[in-house]
Amino acid sequence: MTESESLPFVFGALALGYLFGSIPFGLIFTRMAGLGDIRKVGSGNIGATNVLRTGRKGLAAATLVADALKGTIPVLVAWRWGVEAASVAAMGAFLGHLFPVWLGFRGGKGVATLIGVLIGLKPLAAVAFAVVWLAVAFGTRYSSLAALTASAAAPVVLWLLDEPRMAGVCVIMTALLWWKHRENIERLLARTEGKIGSKG
Repeated sequence: MTESESLPFVFGALALGYLFGSIPFGLIFTRMAGLGDIRKVGSGNIGATNVLRTGRKGLAAATLVADALKGTIPVLVAWRWGVEAASVAAMGAFLGHLFPVWLGFRGGKGVATLIGVLIGLKPLAAVAFAVVWLAVAFGTRYSSLAALTASAAAPVVLWLLDEPRMAGVCVIMTALLWWKHRENIERLLARTEGKIGSKG
């Protein structure tokens, strides 16, 4: 570990990432739009998918972009301290989104933020994520299955790109993302999961 990757810088990167990641944009945007508390709508999630259930596509798109950027920005800032700091900032942002202190540690499922941190860490891995997501979503029409598959592919891609530190961090983020999607997994296995475009 170099001087710029010493513990103070790493912990600073972790804190920076967490603070960015814990900003609940879905909740902020819906309240600003006069729609109340997004946690009382649909699944109760603060992410873009649940914001879309309000019928406001623009708000959902804004939430998606903002949730991705809150992963990208701290990673790009942390790069000045090295790859380890950038990887730790990525983990911090992801944890912040999943477990925001401001909301009693009950946050989103992490898909948009994972894409955002991948953009900051290794853009090619983010492209691979998007390609896998689109392929699975187009083939099955299951958004959750697409996210689960793409997240599982991400650490493999990072490893193949000779980024073992990033791959290791991504394995943890993927495991957490799968855990947050445990109810979706149960519905997929039971064949009761809603498909893209369905009204159910």
